[in-house]
Amino acid sequence: MKHLLIAATLALTAASAHGEVVDSQPNGFEVKREAVINAPVDKVYAALTQPSAWWNKDHTWSGSSANLSMAAMSGGCLCEKLPNGGSVVHMTVVYAQPGQGLRLFGGLGPLQMSGASGHLNWTLSEQDGRTTLTQTYDVGGYMKGGLDRIAPAVDRVLSDQFDRLKVYVETEK
Repeated sequence: MKHLLIAATLALTAASAHGEVVDSQPNGFEVKREAVINAPVDKVYAALTQPSAWWNKDHTWSGSSANLSMAAMSGGCLCEKLPNGGSVVHMTVVYAQPGQGLRLFGGLGPLQMSGASGHLNWTLSEQDGRTTLTQTYDVGGYMKGGLDRIAPAVDRVLSDQFDRLKVYVETEK
């Protein structure tokens, strides 16, 4: 039932987050989005560290968001359990400051199979009980055919995740 609520709410709020490919070159790209979330900064930060609650299962290796976890401390990871005892480190946490920001390093999805990696950065600021969340993903390196070709797809996937996070935070009691 909760997944239906998230899907319905996403349909209504998808336009509330502003996202875009900021720069795109054969050797790298940047995507960025920002939204105001109707929740205090501590609640938003806590949700960021629980990807199993909001990450789209269609963008996991295992097919289940429940297999995702994040240790929000330097050296921690955004990790995923795989069947038969397997695992994936999607990204490594390089900066964690509750209520202020979270930064991860690595390659998401197909970037992991190339010579590319990047920094996924979330910054948070609160005003009047509402949080402005800004997300950037700066990617550089080598990918056959050029990274500029994959930038729009990465932007779509991260936009979906960002929107799902916003809905999760605003609907979670």
